[in-house]
Amino acid sequence: MSYSFDYLIVGAGFAGSVLAERLARAGKSVLLSDRRNHVGGNAYDHPDAAGILVHKYGPHIFHTNSRDIFDYLSRFTAWRAYEHRVLAYVEGKLLPIPINLDTINQLYALHLNERQLEEFLAARAVPCASPRTSEQVVLSRVGRDLYEKFFRNYTRKQWGLDPSQLDAQVAARIPVRTNRDDRYFTDEFQFMPKHGFTRLFENMLDHEKITLALGADYRELRKEVNFKNLIYTGPIDEFFDYRYGKLPYRSLRFEHKTLNEEWHQPVAVVNYPNDYDYTRVSEFKHLTGQSNSRTSIVYEYPQNSGDPYYPVPQPANAAIYAKYRTLAENRRNVHFVGRLATYRYYNMDQVIGQALTLYRKLAREDPGSHGKSSPEHQSERLLQPV
Repeated sequence: MSYSFDYLIVGAGFAGSVLAERLARAGKSVLLSDRRNHVGGNAYDHPDAAGILVHKYGPHIFHTNSRDIFDYLSRFTAWRAYEHRVLAYVEGKLLPIPINLDTINQLYALHLNERQLEEFLAARAVPCASPRTSEQVVLSRVGRDLYEKFFRNYTRKQWGLDPSQLDAQVAARIPVRTNRDDRYFTDEFQFMPKHGFTRLFENMLDHEKITLALGADYRELRKEVNFKNLIYTGPIDEFFDYRYGKLPYRSLRFEHKTLNEEWHQPVAVVNYPNDYDYTRVSEFKHLTGQSNSRTSIVYEYPQNSGDPYYPVPQPANAAIYAKYRTLAENRRNVHFVGRLATYRYYNMDQVIGQALTLYRKLAREDPGSHGKSSPEHQSERLLQPV
């Protein structure tokens, strides 16, 4: 039996799923495939044996300053208000990260106010007019001692590289505050899906125009079905059979544990910049708000092999990606979207925004068929893996 679709979308994470939903609402038939056996990409969550909702691929926290993106996702989930806080284990103390006024006062047993902290950091900063590396960015903000205590070894574990070898953009994501704000993010909208990310995805994809092919390799799948357009969210170098070589990614190994204690740590995430082989420990009940006499945690061990998570930001890698991007721009009826397809780290809301932007572009190119609305009652079809 032969299947025909307007779109084959590769990857059922946020980029692929948002585009599948938007296109289906516009009346397009969509085959959404993923080599994993579940939707949600790295945001996938599920109840573990203790009944605690855990994130299989490490903690994911939704935050954005975009009202449009928040309102869009609100069609598919209720929310639980949540402000993310992180502590770093440094010299036997649990200290707020990003660095703030309390971090400095607790670390050095001081009693600085905001103005005094500004002077403290300015006196220790290593000036650099145009930082090109992550090391230069951090040294220019906080000086050598804080760099060594909080950043250097964490970066070495996370990336397998010294900060002096990494692009400035890595450290540029990390703020330093002179007040007592201990929130990891300061976005206007900070929430967790009330029933988890997987439920959000299931609601998003519950549409009669969407067919799922899970546990399927699109390269085999495309031999079995007909489609007019391809949207690709996987690794761009893989799409082009590594013509210019493999783009390096940093991966992660996750070690999940359930403990016979109600709480393991005071916040959802504790970073370990200088101790142990893992970079951080996450405790999921802080994220979900669940009550349980036991608790589930996950240790994260960065590694080079495994699923691709983080593009490695170095000039040589950017040059290789540029060659792949040129190939991508010359492919007709093929669209590349998302972290892996554009070889860039994006926050969750940025991926959603990128997908919505691509949908608007497709709608402009085919305006006659993107104004249709689909029935409110929807049903999902499942195509068996090939």
